[in-house]
Amino acid sequence: MNDTLLSSLKRRFRPRLFTLPRAAFGKGQLLTDGLAGITVALIALPLALALAVASIPPGVATPIPIPAIGIFTAIIGGFLVSLLGGSRVQISGPTAAFVTVILLIIDRHGYDGLLLATLMAGAILVVMGLSGLGTLIKFIPYPVTSGFTTGIAIAIIVGQLPSFIGLPAEAVPPREFFEKIAWLFAQLPALNWRTLGVALGAAAILFFWPRHAARFKAAWLPAAILAIAVAALVVALLDWGNSAGVATIGSRFGADALPRELPALTWPQVSLARIGELMGPAITIALLGAIESLLSAVVADGLANDRHDSNTELVAQGIANLVCPFFGGIPVTGAIARTSANVKAGARTPVAGIVHALVLLLVVLFFAPLARYVPIGAIAAVLIFVALRMGNWHELTRLGKMPRSDALVLLTTCSLTVIFDLVVAVQVGVLLAGVLFIKRMAETTEISRVTARDELETPEQIAHGKDIPEGVVAYRIFGPFFFGAAEKMENALLSSSPLPRVLILRMQLVPAMDATALNALESIVERMQATGGQVVLSGPHRQPLEMMRKAGFLEKLGRQNIRPHFDAALTRANECLTAK
Repeated sequence: MNDTLLSSLKRRFRPRLFTLPRAAFGKGQLLTDGLAGITVALIALPLALALAVASIPPGVATPIPIPAIGIFTAIIGGFLVSLLGGSRVQISGPTAAFVTVILLIIDRHGYDGLLLATLMAGAILVVMGLSGLGTLIKFIPYPVTSGFTTGIAIAIIVGQLPSFIGLPAEAVPPREFFEKIAWLFAQLPALNWRTLGVALGAAAILFFWPRHAARFKAAWLPAAILAIAVAALVVALLDWGNSAGVATIGSRFGADALPRELPALTWPQVSLARIGELMGPAITIALLGAIESLLSAVVADGLANDRHDSNTELVAQGIANLVCPFFGGIPVTGAIARTSANVKAGARTPVAGIVHALVLLLVVLFFAPLARYVPIGAIAAVLIFVALRMGNWHELTRLGKMPRSDALVLLTTCSLTVIFDLVVAVQVGVLLAGVLFIKRMAETTEISRVTARDELETPEQIAHGKDIPEGVVAYRIFGPFFFGAAEKMENALLSSSPLPRVLILRMQLVPAMDATALNALESIVERMQATGGQVVLSGPHRQPLEMMRKAGFLEKLGRQNIRPHFDAALTRANECLTAK
């Protein structure tokens, strides 16, 4: 048994770095991967810095300075996922999707609660991967993921507007979305015009640089790095950080906001009561991390013509989230934009992700003091652009072309994410999608009477011209037979009065059934048998048959009343009539 368990675990945890053929690590490819890693590090650096600043409010007690949290999360998480992950090219670190989630957890449970929730989420992800649940995450309906992604983007944009227009750190916005909008309008007279100018300048660079970088032969330089560097240079040269009240990393978090050393180990407070209290947030982190990581891996597969291992990827993401909190880090997940940039830069092995983490570490060790000049307004501009790219705005423009049920799920999930939080949004979105799916399936399942004029699909099933004796009624069930269609079946089959002596149910076109449908079938059989009648099943598939066998239904029905096709079912019906 232990050997079986061990072999099962080995199948579900196969890091790509150690399973790729040696030919994949040729000198030329390793050089390309190294250059790709440097490129991605330049993209990840401003994002990691910005995401930490956006996720953790000033004044919150943290084990290391807030700007450093994002950088060290990208270093540690990015390194571990590249080392142990199931994708060749996945780049992991802090992402925008977690900003609102982290803010909510810190507000309710403090930073120590976030660390413990992240640890728990890491354990959940490892269990999900080793249990083979990686493939199941992909079945979360697209309108749900699209809705909460767009909702998160809206929340990030609104949340960054105070920093974008230069409101002071003491001006704390209300938590409720609509109150926050009203508060922003009320605060407009207090905006800092220089901060707004710096933020708009950074936004202009973010917008125009990708379109014109090739003209300057500098397409390799990420727009976010350039925007933050130019903004920092302007603020430093004009001395706006001291004389004009333009908030910077240094003024808000101190001159040592990015220490030039690795953080010391930290340990969150653990108790059974606290674990129970944080189970909901931990599940949210794990679920969101799994969705975003696997979505990023799928995007990478399409770009790199590869196929990732979902279960291994979840285990690696789990390990990263288990380790990062011990260094004060925030949740880690696969980053779609950074992963795409990695592939487009030529990466084809996990070496690129490892190089990306090492380059970030070198930046911290040698250039950390420069971080204090970075304006908060420029960071807000970067995050707003990230959110604009993150939202599925095109889906909102074509709501009228979607099935109404999908549009309802998308709008509901998006609205709940903005107004309440991601936990409520995903729960309600998945539940609503499930209910609407059941309704749709129930509508597609057809139950109709078979007559001598019918022509069925295969020669042995042809009913055309065949005698259906008096006292025999035959019905065809087309589609999945589950609780959404059970009532429809009972209404159709038991509508005739008096009941027939033999009822044939043709099930060749029923791929699957559930317990509610089986219960309805048992009810029909009991009513038929109570009046001396019989029910004959024609051509049931393996899954319905297996369910009937396990429930003991076949003995109640009589195994002789299970027939492979319609001809045999008619023969059995005649036998039942003759026996009477």
